[in-house]
Amino acid sequence: MTATTATTARYESLDAIRGVAVMGILAMNILAFGLPFPAYSNPAAAGPPGGADIAAWFVSFVFIDAKMRGLFSILFGASTLLVIEGATARGRSAAGAHYARMFWLALFGLAHFYLIWFGDILFLYAMCGLLLFLFRSLSVRALVAWAVAFLAIDILLFGSGWAAMALAEAGRMSPAANAAMQEGLAQINRDMGPSTPAYATDLTLHLGSYAQLVAHRTGEMGAFPFVSLGLFGWETIGLMLFGMALFKTRMLTGEWDAARYRHWAMGSFAIAVPPLVALAAYQYRSGFSGTSVFGSTIALSVPFDVVMAIGWAALIMLLIGTVASPGARARLAAAGRMAFTNYLTTSIVMTTIFYGYGLGLYGAVPRVALYLFCIGMWAAMLLWSKPWLDRFHYGPLEWLWRSLSRGALQPMRKVAVPQ
Repeated sequence: MTATTATTARYESLDAIRGVAVMGILAMNILAFGLPFPAYSNPAAAGPPGGADIAAWFVSFVFIDAKMRGLFSILFGASTLLVIEGATARGRSAAGAHYARMFWLALFGLAHFYLIWFGDILFLYAMCGLLLFLFRSLSVRALVAWAVAFLAIDILLFGSGWAAMALAEAGRMSPAANAAMQEGLAQINRDMGPSTPAYATDLTLHLGSYAQLVAHRTGEMGAFPFVSLGLFGWETIGLMLFGMALFKTRMLTGEWDAARYRHWAMGSFAIAVPPLVALAAYQYRSGFSGTSVFGSTIALSVPFDVVMAIGWAALIMLLIGTVASPGARARLAAAGRMAFTNYLTTSIVMTTIFYGYGLGLYGAVPRVALYLFCIGMWAAMLLWSKPWLDRFHYGPLEWLWRSLSRGALQPMRKVAVPQ
């Protein structure tokens, strides 16, 4: 294999796993698109759940929720390092290229949040991405150490909150401290507990008009993108740093042998699955109390979510290299090269299907059946991305992002070479 061919293959592998990740993020987000938000983490949010609801929730909690976001964040870190290295190789200002990209990504993210969907991650990624440039030259060992440090802060932040709630719920705090915690416990149960009143409120809002939704996001939720940065930025930066480290080890470029990918995948799942199953059992046995849902989804699962996200990366790279046909790899790689367009297009399509200003299916589709919409959108991504890139250099939004970042319109249509 020539050097040029090797490089092409490596980038196809990275693009292909990014394609899987953007599809995986929909598998996670479909619940938030189609159901009131309390049901995202709690299948009992609308009342006693059926067996199918419990099964769908269990599979999502153990294998999908947070893991796909983790994989997406890892790949963002890897892609950011790739862009920085590419700018340096071309003699351009690496800092200028990086910070321009993050500036425009932040604006896209705010527009996405306020105008399309409340579940935006682009603004969070852009703000966390501003720090990544400072870590670009570190060794793999140093990147991993910093990643662990950021994740430890996240676990301590939310873990201490869960511990305080659990102690208060068990009556093991002093009377004064217990009284102070009761209001917080009541709020958590209203937001995340079983048969929560927040479910009906959310349902009414999202079945209303577009103007009402925008007014809610720009008014009551106006500061949420900035608040969430302080809450979830620690975990996100940690995952991105892991992505930079894994890129430097060449894991994400398809250069490891199959045995090594297999070892990492099996080891990661062996470490992560048992405690995640235990956390699922803890929530189920508690009747999906607000405390158990909060602790399990936001604090206690974090280290295992990270390990499984890395395991997913290893497993997907293994399958791409050993099982996927050239045609399948090309389709996945095209979807990955257009991940920005596919991510935002998904938000537009899904909100139009489920919200009141569209088909109004919000809250009306059973949990399991939501995945049919997910599969349909996956098919659309795979069907349209490659034909588009056969004709154009970039996806529509990738082209816009690049043009804005470089301050000049970039060439879009591919020019046929005379035979």
